[in-house]
Amino acid sequence: MDRCIVLVDAGYLLGAAATLLTGDATRSRLTVDHGRLIQQIRQRAEADTGQPLLRIYWFDGAPERVPQPEHRRLRVMSRVTVRLGLLTRAEGRSQQKGVDAAMHAQLTELARNHACSDIVLITGDGDLLPGVMAAKDHGVAIHLWAVQAADGEYNQSEDLVAEADERHLLDRAWLTQAIKASEPSAAEREADAPAQLILEHAQPGGESESPLPTRPRIPTPSALAQRPAPAAALRWSSDTGWVDPDDGLPLLHDLTTPEQEWADREHDMTQVTGEPWEVGRTFATRWTQRLPHHQAAELIAKLAEASPRIPRSLDGELLRYAARFGMIGNEEISEEHRLHLRAGFWDGIASADRLAAH
Repeated sequence: MDRCIVLVDAGYLLGAAATLLTGDATRSRLTVDHGRLIQQIRQRAEADTGQPLLRIYWFDGAPERVPQPEHRRLRVMSRVTVRLGLLTRAEGRSQQKGVDAAMHAQLTELARNHACSDIVLITGDGDLLPGVMAAKDHGVAIHLWAVQAADGEYNQSEDLVAEADERHLLDRAWLTQAIKASEPSAAEREADAPAQLILEHAQPGGESESPLPTRPRIPTPSALAQRPAPAAALRWSSDTGWVDPDDGLPLLHDLTTPEQEWADREHDMTQVTGEPWEVGRTFATRWTQRLPHHQAAELIAKLAEASPRIPRSLDGELLRYAARFGMIGNEEISEEHRLHLRAGFWDGIASADRLAAH
């Protein structure tokens, strides 16, 4: 059948969107226009696959599998079928049970019965890999959609990404047409207040006593999400916690669009071996290529002045990039890998400088 079907893992879609937009995976921090979201999914699926939509399956968890208000709204929408697993709480966290199994069963059944020619998956769970492989064996094309990750890292199984026939990114601009961050509660607004709250007691004469001892505020995930770079950064120095960039140089993350980020991931998985020198050079090459043209020479020269030291902001970002390739053990990187990473980085910078000179 020349038509497409969409399978949505709501836990992945909305959890990843919440992390991107608020810094917290809690879905209650979002306001979702489900009607508009379904319309967007339908239009995007038909455009990406080139086939008319047969149906959207919405998989989600619910307490005792009892439909919640959002599920009641969804299941009466045109071309939408809701499938519910069990939602439980353990150690203060919500957990879905049966959703992955239901998606796997639906995926394989649709493929076996030749119900469609293309299936769009919105999920990140590697448990669906056998179902994806089986569907491909039945001649179905698999389109995998990823929600833009909050920190530039991955939020999907690499094996699942590698097995998909087509891969597409749902970026912030696409998501925020139907999904918004909710207004923070009073408690959250209080937590996001300035780093220290100083309480002063007025004296009868209008003067104030010394402030009472206070303790520093621990930033909430919402506050961290608003900061210009990931707050949880592995460092090669003894720095801990949040450290402001010390050099004024732009980070690769700031120079990279969501589409480029997705293409980088594809390239890293298929073209980069993970050898430290190569990883460092790849990182440096991307950084130089994406610098604003009118500032590139100036910024590269500024960076070169620090050689052989990589300024702290880029140093931390390079390490986070290297972590994708499994070089990090117990949050530490070996001295040998560190040297090769930095050598590759400076080679990439030198190559860009030589090209600029010509």
